[in-house]
Amino acid sequence: MKRFSKEELKANNARYLWHPMAQPKAMRETPPDIIARGEGSWIWDIDGHKLVDGVGGLWSANLGFGRSEIRDAIVAQLDELAFYNVFRGTTHPRAIELSTRMAEFMREDGVVASFFSNGGSDAVEGALKLARQYWKIRGQRDRTKYIALRQGYHGVHFGGMSVNGNTNFRRAYEPLLPGCFHIDTPWLYRNPYTDDPQELGEICARQLEREIVFQGPDTVAAFIAEPVQGAGGVIVPPPNYWPRIREICDKYEVLLIADEVVTGFGRTGHMFGTRMWGVKADMWCLAKGLSSGYIPLGMTAIAGKVAEVFDGGDAALGAVTHGYTYSAHPVAAAAALATLDILESEDVVGNAARQGEHLLRRMREIGAGSHLVGDVRGVGLMACFELVSDKATKASFPRGASEPMAIARAAYEMGAMVRVSGPNIILSPALTISREQIDLLCDILQQAFNKVEGG
Repeated sequence: MKRFSKEELKANNARYLWHPMAQPKAMRETPPDIIARGEGSWIWDIDGHKLVDGVGGLWSANLGFGRSEIRDAIVAQLDELAFYNVFRGTTHPRAIELSTRMAEFMREDGVVASFFSNGGSDAVEGALKLARQYWKIRGQRDRTKYIALRQGYHGVHFGGMSVNGNTNFRRAYEPLLPGCFHIDTPWLYRNPYTDDPQELGEICARQLEREIVFQGPDTVAAFIAEPVQGAGGVIVPPPNYWPRIREICDKYEVLLIADEVVTGFGRTGHMFGTRMWGVKADMWCLAKGLSSGYIPLGMTAIAGKVAEVFDGGDAALGAVTHGYTYSAHPVAAAAALATLDILESEDVVGNAARQGEHLLRRMREIGAGSHLVGDVRGVGLMACFELVSDKATKASFPRGASEPMAIARAAYEMGAMVRVSGPNIILSPALTISREQIDLLCDILQQAFNKVEGG
């Protein structure tokens, strides 16, 4: 296999590759950083510049880089069986093992079955399709509509984009899937209603009820939301919100889909985001932490309430005519099984909770001394600085403002990788990160803010 030299890699950077969420010309004019190596929560770029990874790959490298247990499982599976499909009539051992392990892993959530795919967008698409099919099997064919939250992010397929609540991800591809409606996110920092979290939770939950009633309960298939919004800006709902959502969905027999692509497998300091709120969904969308980012893998987890309808309905209607060549790919399944072993044998989730509390304390200290930070929010190891042009009025920066990227660039040069999304600087390091690495990350961010704000 031909290996490019460092000079060749730099010369070809962004010349032939279109990057997600980026304008091709802009990438050519300002080529992206080339990350060449990783170990634990450290990464090195192609020039050998060492950084603490505050991004966790992209919410996904939950167990850090270089885990020999996952690497060995992948290599062993490649030696045994590199690929076989799980379409009707065939399967392979790892698919059986992983589906069994996930049923055990999520038994307390009521999960009885898994449908595997290639990533988070696939997992969402599967949940949306299965929700419509569920109602068709039950003889309620008019239940085709979805309700979702503004600021929500559910991937890039047409179904996921249609329930996305951010115009930036939708506009270039409209018109989208009909029958998708949006209500307000319970966003404490930016809402027109109240500064009281409990009151806000109730107000926004009642919006769901009003929308269901307005649309007609017999036309609504599902409500989909993230337990904590990720790409939308790490928006943590009030503690009463999700329990009220579950009550309302039950009242009107609307399916509840929890998009846990980001929050699943410990990111919030709980194994699953729904467990934070003491709520059981009807389907879960999972990816990222499922294989700790080592091999692409997605999964739609299915509760018994949904599964029994498929099992007990008409055989033709109940056939899941959805899937991917690489569903339950044996190498990805092996990586996931090794990931589950680590999650069960090490205190990964507890570390995420402890280090997350420390991270938020440090971030709040930085925010208190900064004229650019309007809000600091998060839970577990998902956290966000929201930057503003005026703290008193909460005036947001216009799209494309230079300040967020300038802070991120200064941090990079000092040895920390962080992510910019609109006016937000988002942190989502590996769940295995140490206290010392959290402190280094925050020390560098403090210096980066001081550099940009000092002009």
